[in-house]
Amino acid sequence: MRWSKAGFGMRLGAGALAVLAAGGSLAAAAQAPPAVPPVPAPAAAPQQARFMVVLDAAHGGDDMGGRLGNAAEKAFTLALSVRLRSLLGARGIQVVTTRESDATLDANRRAEIANHANAQACLSLHATEVGAGVHLFASSLTPAAPSRIPAWRTAQAAWVTRSLALAGVVNSALQQAGIPVMLARTSIPTVDSMSCPAIAVEVAPERDADKAITADLDDAGYQARVAEALAAAILEWKAEGHQP
Repeated sequence: MRWSKAGFGMRLGAGALAVLAAGGSLAAAAQAPPAVPPVPAPAAAPQQARFMVVLDAAHGGDDMGGRLGNAAEKAFTLALSVRLRSLLGARGIQVVTTRESDATLDANRRAEIANHANAQACLSLHATEVGAGVHLFASSLTPAAPSRIPAWRTAQAAWVTRSLALAGVVNSALQQAGIPVMLARTSIPTVDSMSCPAIAVEVAPERDADKAITADLDDAGYQARVAEALAAAILEWKAEGHQP
């Protein structure tokens, strides 16, 4: 028998048939609510890849670094690290610093901190009264394929190509800020032991065409321009997709 005839004017669903099978009346069957299919749980949003930057303020503690007029290099690099960390943090970038005070750290400990952070960029911060603008140094190690257990003092060899790319991005940001840049490669013990894109950033006074100083290292405005340019470079590096 079909329940769709005019005498009943309805077609019974699975819920109604279940009521009838249990001995219920047709009226109860007709009033039984239709079965509601389960609603799938919404898919979890994919987690955003972590982007971490390491700032290494060179020298510190017993290691004064170079003399910058009446100041020590170790004080300049720490101040630049603190300023840059603040700028990056305000832009949502996670930052690990190798030191937050006048502490003594050797090259191995600095590299350990950077490698443990699994950073996407590391800037080793330095200063000098020689030259002009900002000097960018990448490791002079010959590029090599990554190895499962890299040699400590040559770990950077697997990252040199990416470190050179990072230097290029930082170079562009500094030049856009009107700061002259010198690019070079050299042996840097701290950087050579890092397993991440890493470069040394050495800040020198700003000079005119006659090499006269127009902004010394203690110039607050010059310090701010350098820090802002470095922050812009890190944001560009992230935007280019240099994720873990």
